[in-house]
Amino acid sequence: MNTMGNAGPPAKVGLFEKISYGAGDVGFNFYWTTISAFVMIFYTDVFGIPAATAGTMLLVTKIIAAMTDPVIGAFADRTKTKWGKFRPYILWAALPLAAAGVLTFTTPDLDQGGKVIYAYATYMILMLIYTVINIPYNALSGVMTADGQDRSTLISFRFIGGFLGGTIVTYCTPKMVAFFGQGNEAHGWQIAMIVYGAVATLLFLNMFWQTRERVEPISQTVNSPLRDVKDLTQNGPWVVLFFLALIIMITITLRMSTSAYYMKYYVERPDLIGSFLTVYGIALAVGSACTPILTRFFDKKHILMVLMAIVGVLCILFYFVPKDQIEIMFALQILIGLVLGPKSPLAYSMYADTADYNEWKTGRRATAMTFAAATFSQKLGGALASFVIGLVFSALGYVANQAQTGASQSGIIILMTLVPGAIALFAAIVTGFYGLTKTQLETIQIDLAERKLAAHD
Repeated sequence: MNTMGNAGPPAKVGLFEKISYGAGDVGFNFYWTTISAFVMIFYTDVFGIPAATAGTMLLVTKIIAAMTDPVIGAFADRTKTKWGKFRPYILWAALPLAAAGVLTFTTPDLDQGGKVIYAYATYMILMLIYTVINIPYNALSGVMTADGQDRSTLISFRFIGGFLGGTIVTYCTPKMVAFFGQGNEAHGWQIAMIVYGAVATLLFLNMFWQTRERVEPISQTVNSPLRDVKDLTQNGPWVVLFFLALIIMITITLRMSTSAYYMKYYVERPDLIGSFLTVYGIALAVGSACTPILTRFFDKKHILMVLMAIVGVLCILFYFVPKDQIEIMFALQILIGLVLGPKSPLAYSMYADTADYNEWKTGRRATAMTFAAATFSQKLGGALASFVIGLVFSALGYVANQAQTGASQSGIIILMTLVPGAIALFAAIVTGFYGLTKTQLETIQIDLAERKLAAHD
């Protein structure tokens, strides 16, 4: 069904369909948040490889996996099935993703060299399969509705689900590992990922059956993938978002990945890791839920600029909190989550807007490629952050499961506070170069509707 095939307003997405789409991101965060919050400390403290080795491995594998994003985007944009372009990938890749997650968090009985090879292989497979299912999922939001405000609401549902999934992971994972492991953390991680994989698969299958693709391109002509990439490089608003996604992901990954180290080695309260990350996840979800309200009254660009500036200031303030002031740490963590919460739904809604802008400008629509190339920048940002953590830890003498030196502790604190704070402030400046306004988008939507109506007459 093409919502733009008549003169009336675009059809809107029903509540249950929005919930099903949002629940899909709960499933994705059983992997994404586990990786963001725990994979580094899993590799160093449980799997048993050096921090520099783990950081380099995460950088190399994520870069290679990220390079496949545009390829998967190109395939998805050109897929034609009775289920649509993007939904079939969610059906096909759900079980392989679950298997890859379990293998990645399995600790084999190998020597150091064998473990490194195993880590590279399994993490690479996990990232590749994650790409195969996640790129079409991202693109799906761009074709479920053409209504700008409804799209913002849909994507808010997605990130409410995502942050809910992240909260479940940060709260439950340490407890699940302890419960299933009974003193054997390696076994606990393996069983925890089996549970996450099973639940995620069910959520993906439900999303596949409950969602619908409605927005069709004006032109049905199949273009070269290189043409799609060229269109993106000439799409000014998208280029800004590309660099913005990279910058913001460095900020997020630095804070998420160092949080466990911060609580374990600086605050010396490893028992608070789950709670510390959980309140952050809840705050992110609450902030995300506020996004549709904000976008009703303010331009997306201006909202994002202000929010990133506030995040930067709060992260820098975090540096000055003494190690015994746990209440202040939790308060700042909650504030950062609330302010950062709208960032993801705003950014993904803006990606969908740039896909509309690209179609309006060129007559060609490449929704999956738009999201795929953006996801590439996010993965690159996350990989760079993990690499920096491993490099800094190694240089400052980090030793797993031991009391850290003054230099190592200082590195953990700075990576948790000052560095992400400075990067967040830089992100606020970059956002200022984004050129699409709410008024422009409304004009573009009307023009696209008229073109699609004429094309079907």
